[in-house]
Amino acid sequence: MIETIKELCNLKGTSGWEVAVREYIKKRIKPFATEIREDIMGNLIVFKKGQKRRNNPFMVCAHMDEVGLIIKDITEEGYLSFDFAGGVDRRVIIGKRVLVGEKGIPGIIGMKAVHLTTKEERKKTPKLSELCIDIGCEKKAAAEKLVSLGDYAVFDSPIRELGENKIKARALDDRFGCGVMLKLIESELSYDTFFVFTVQEEVGCRGAEIAAFGVKPDFALVLEATTAADIPVSEGSNKVCVLGKGAVIGCVDGGAIYDKRLFALLRGIAEEKGVSWQIKTRVAGATDARSIHVSRKGVRTTSLSLPTRYIHSPSCVADIRDMESVFTLARELISCEEEKLNA
Repeated sequence: MIETIKELCNLKGTSGWEVAVREYIKKRIKPFATEIREDIMGNLIVFKKGQKRRNNPFMVCAHMDEVGLIIKDITEEGYLSFDFAGGVDRRVIIGKRVLVGEKGIPGIIGMKAVHLTTKEERKKTPKLSELCIDIGCEKKAAAEKLVSLGDYAVFDSPIRELGENKIKARALDDRFGCGVMLKLIESELSYDTFFVFTVQEEVGCRGAEIAAFGVKPDFALVLEATTAADIPVSEGSNKVCVLGKGAVIGCVDGGAIYDKRLFALLRGIAEEKGVSWQIKTRVAGATDARSIHVSRKGVRTTSLSLPTRYIHSPSCVADIRDMESVFTLARELISCEEEKLNA
């Protein structure tokens, strides 16, 4: 599963531009899936037949898209002006490498050198208008041969294994969840299950809204990466969640209050199986659950998330042991008898 996640994180897939990720997944799951279809938004909806049929459909969900950039202008000097696709902190992008468009044109996010800034300027985060992407062209005409307006860009950040059980990658949010679902699809399942690889989560959970309406699940499990702030400047509950302490079971966030019975069920499974788990100690962020749990007549929804440092940056960091905890709990939950789910 870890090697699969690495491969997924290497793919370019900014919100609205998930084609490469979707095609990779389709190729991988073709021998294992019972049915594969793509809806008008670009969500990939996969049905996997299990050993038993469910009376109440169960949907597992993870999003294919990542935060990135979109080109909105090319200056006369050949620089690229851009905006963000998804929530990116301007503080973390200065000097970072990017890959622009389908061809992956290399560029650098630049700004005025520190030597040329005023004391007041150095106290502030630069505005987007003060930043540009430098692709090495000297004239607009040369840049236009390589890049078009509306092209997307992703951070160029190689995957690295760090220290003890840690991994650094660009798009762990949420190629991690996609990797878990791939592993589940490639295994034998106890019950029929829908797996949905959604689009445009980072710009408002849009794909999940359409997918849930079409699939009509009674139960949903969202697999995600979530904010961990377990760094020296954080204390107590401000750490939110901690790497190495296990899967984050959804309780409440900025988009959903999760189903309490499913929360209790997951907690019980974790304790029975000896799987490490935690909850977020601060209400922050949102997932596809925001759209799913209020779809149609309502969907009983829960989530399992991977604690991730520096999320929405070029270098997200997570713990491989937490990945394994999420996978184990996801596998056990979708294997539960309907009596347990409905309890």
